[in-house]
Amino acid sequence: MNFSGVLARVVAVVGEATVMIRHRTDGAQKPAWGSMPAIPAAKPQGAIPTLKMPTAKGWAEGQLPQAAPGLKVNAFARGLNHPRWIYVMPNGDVLIAESSSISEPVKTVFGLAARATMQRAGAIVASANRITRLRDLDGDGVADIQEPFMEGLNQPFGMALLGDTFYVGNTDGVLAFPYVDGARRIDAAGRRIATFKPGGHWTRSLLPSLDGSQLYAGVGSLTNISDDGAQAEEGRAAIHLIDLATGTDRIFAGGLRNAVGMAWEPNTNVLWTVVNERDGLGDETPPDYLTSVVDGGFYGWPYCYWDRIVDDRVPQDPAMVAKSLTPDYALGGHTASLGLCWMPAGTLPGFPDGMVIGQHGSWNRSKLSGYKLVFVPFESGRPSGPSRDILWGFLSPDESVSHGRPVGVTIGPDNSLLMADDVGNVIWRVTGA
Repeated sequence: MNFSGVLARVVAVVGEATVMIRHRTDGAQKPAWGSMPAIPAAKPQGAIPTLKMPTAKGWAEGQLPQAAPGLKVNAFARGLNHPRWIYVMPNGDVLIAESSSISEPVKTVFGLAARATMQRAGAIVASANRITRLRDLDGDGVADIQEPFMEGLNQPFGMALLGDTFYVGNTDGVLAFPYVDGARRIDAAGRRIATFKPGGHWTRSLLPSLDGSQLYAGVGSLTNISDDGAQAEEGRAAIHLIDLATGTDRIFAGGLRNAVGMAWEPNTNVLWTVVNERDGLGDETPPDYLTSVVDGGFYGWPYCYWDRIVDDRVPQDPAMVAKSLTPDYALGGHTASLGLCWMPAGTLPGFPDGMVIGQHGSWNRSKLSGYKLVFVPFESGRPSGPSRDILWGFLSPDESVSHGRPVGVTIGPDNSLLMADDVGNVIWRVTGA
């Protein structure tokens, strides 16, 4: 066994002891969900935070996630390499960004331990740096074509087609590529239209404006709570807005530690996103969240969270705390809610209008959270009522292994629901039973 494997086992033993202690001292906590969550008081974990993550196992032959009553799930495509994000082209091609976190230099013993644990959990692997094209030719719900669409990218994630230009959100910026309708592959060189700092929270999701003249891009923070100072976080923890005609790039909204999935609520034309909050304060503190996003809005990071609850670990700026906006809907502590799409009523039987969210799953908790695909109903442009699970079973009952981890989600060309699973290396397809 190599050093990383030995270290991961040592960390697991220490982590189990830490988890037991925190179970005894903190007790069971009610999940922090909904528009008015009960958020436990912060308990800073210091130099030895809770570190618990299942070993990546994948799916056995014939094994499937569990689906809600009235639904069924099948593998649309298998054998991918860490599929993260999905984009459906107008011609019915389904594009999959295959990319991963990569090992970065660490400065502390805990950082080394965390990296070893992430590698065991399948969260850090060699990045494929590829976009793959899938196509279901015979309408049976399984892709018949699986071939490279683009290669040699730099941790690609977000994708968007506007006119004859295909945009890719690499970790270090947004590139524009010429596209011919129906093309099976893009080999042309890209034109850079925005530059971002790589590393840390590396994903760069993209969403076109409603009129197609601009691109929104999510850029996560470098660190947990601005640990390396404000300068290192400049331009990060934000949603950027890129004007495609002028090339200008500005911050649309800030204080969003790691805003990944973005979607339009079509009845009000309001932008929504899901955000991964900070670590090291407790199982349910603070919750990740789903929120509407306003131009110029500030959402608290790193100074505070939820309803202006100050994080005492951070040098404070009272003016920034005072202007912080409260998110709309809590999604539970450390669920790593990444994927987001709008699902119209009737897409799945029994489900009204609402947002679908891929929860990648926690590591900074004594009892794991997330690891499922969930639905939040909407009425009059707002979340309305409790969430519902669509898919689960990605985590073993004893929390020791993960068969899969949900990430990107979108509506497929046949009006099914598609979800990327980056540990199972599968694209799952959900329909009525």
